[in-house]
Amino acid sequence: MKNFLSKSILGIGVIIGLVSCKKYDSPLTKVTPSNLDSIASNYYEQYLKLYPLNATAQGDLRYNDQLPINIDKDFISGEVNFYNSVLKQLENVDYKSLSDEDKIVYDVLNYTLKDYVKGYSYHPEYIPFTQFGGLPLNFPLYGSGQGSQPFKTEKDYSDWLKRMEKFPDWMNAAADNFRDGISNKMVLPKKLVIKMIPQMRAEEIITTDLDKNIFYGPIKNFPKDFTKEQKEKFTALYSEAITKKVIPAYTKMSNFLEKEYLPKARETDGYNSLPNGKEIYQYYVQSWTTTDKSPEEINKIGLQQVAMLRAEMEKVKQQVGFTGTLEEFINFVKTDPKAMPYKTSKEVLAAFNGILTKITPKLKTMFSVTPKTGFEIRQTEKFREASASAEYIQGTPDGKRPGIFYVPLPDPSKFNVTSGMESLFLHEAIPGHHYQVSLQQENTKLPKFMRFGWFGAYGEGWAHYCETLGPEFGLYTDPYQKMGYLSDQMLRAVRLVVDTGLHTGKMTREEAIKYFLSNISYDEASATAEVERYMAIPGQALGYKIGSLRIRELREKYQKELGNKFSLAKFHDEILSQGCLPLDVLNRKMELWAKKQK
Repeated sequence: MKNFLSKSILGIGVIIGLVSCKKYDSPLTKVTPSNLDSIASNYYEQYLKLYPLNATAQGDLRYNDQLPINIDKDFISGEVNFYNSVLKQLENVDYKSLSDEDKIVYDVLNYTLKDYVKGYSYHPEYIPFTQFGGLPLNFPLYGSGQGSQPFKTEKDYSDWLKRMEKFPDWMNAAADNFRDGISNKMVLPKKLVIKMIPQMRAEEIITTDLDKNIFYGPIKNFPKDFTKEQKEKFTALYSEAITKKVIPAYTKMSNFLEKEYLPKARETDGYNSLPNGKEIYQYYVQSWTTTDKSPEEINKIGLQQVAMLRAEMEKVKQQVGFTGTLEEFINFVKTDPKAMPYKTSKEVLAAFNGILTKITPKLKTMFSVTPKTGFEIRQTEKFREASASAEYIQGTPDGKRPGIFYVPLPDPSKFNVTSGMESLFLHEAIPGHHYQVSLQQENTKLPKFMRFGWFGAYGEGWAHYCETLGPEFGLYTDPYQKMGYLSDQMLRAVRLVVDTGLHTGKMTREEAIKYFLSNISYDEASATAEVERYMAIPGQALGYKIGSLRIRELREKYQKELGNKFSLAKFHDEILSQGCLPLDVLNRKMELWAKKQK
């Protein structure tokens, strides 16, 4: 799932906050709203001015020429002041007099602001981006003409030009921040920095043969109605910006990382080795899971889940008559021809459509509220198919563009169902991300910060929970599909063990890769990339399983408490009725719901 509002810490997505400081003029207008609706809408209106790349991603084009230096110290202090001023406004709201729905709005806004303020106290700006995320990795997609930045009008072309011109300032600020990180002993592991240097030197980014440069995409695809003069004007302007601004910024950063930063990067793998690292990791764990669970508790849950899933995999191994060890079986299914029944892309897409046909009658018994947004299954486009994974891209709130489940099929004959075909569909498509995201966006009663908001523990937790509905949908009857489902569950369980193991010093990178490969049928390169992702963004990988288990616990709790008054459809409708929530807010919401059912 491509997050629409990613976490604003450590280079996941892009953090852009309020500027109210000496280097920059604040785009904020002074408003002191008094009631919750106006506080929430004013907060989000200001937020979009301050987070212009997120506004672009949502189709709000007002700030498409903006690229603030959002990692600058003064900028961040202004952003934090803004969050604190909204928290002060919330203190004036009479919480007790709010409706149940408005209490949720209050709780979510209050939680979000406090989480951001606390996060900044640990100086995430010292690591402005990583090999896994951040502006330098996202910028080429915006500039390619294939991302959310539009290139339909003359203004669109001028807007992106302004962003390209500001990009070197952002990169210079990033280098300054990395230097501050060195001074404060807050640096990335060498093993990750080594991966970042070639990313900055990628041929499609720094080639001066502009026809082959990704940033030249919009020039190769001018709108049909552009005049000769317009084309000539933008060809000249873009050629200059790419060669004089963008390419030098990437080249300078790659040299900085190699010559200045790499020698000062650390040999260790986890956050436990950083100053105050234990406390910082505890924060990330709580922030990404939206719970108060400790790393130790989560590690224990992970080990229990892995043991349970291994026992389930043993049953599948016996079912197909495999006589070796479980590790051998996990490797065997990677190449077993029975797990690769398809020859053409059409056959794979037809099989995914077949899953939809099979589950459709049962959906009516599990959900009474379903999205209006259309849904399509598509093969990933050739230009990005080789490096893409299956994903869901949400539709537009107005319903003009459907939600799309993309499947990359570079070689359909190698498409392996034990990679979790049925469970993948339930997670990425229906009823997973498509139901959750579409219902959230379509709900115009929600304030905008919630309509377009995202908490991974809830959003990914819901999608991961949906995988567990397979047996109720009549899926996983084929042992290879069952193995795929168990592998998908196992990936998220292993993450609990590995993420907490790495960042509390119980596991090294090499031990984590070995543990990963003994439980999941990945090749070594993919397992390494996964483990390095956890090293780069501590805690992020914990939300999936923690969220899924929470929803399952709530379901079992209320099935037991309510007996014949429990309706699964009503339970699911209530879980989804107000979009993404911190898990402890979800608890309170479901408790109120259960009281009403009695």
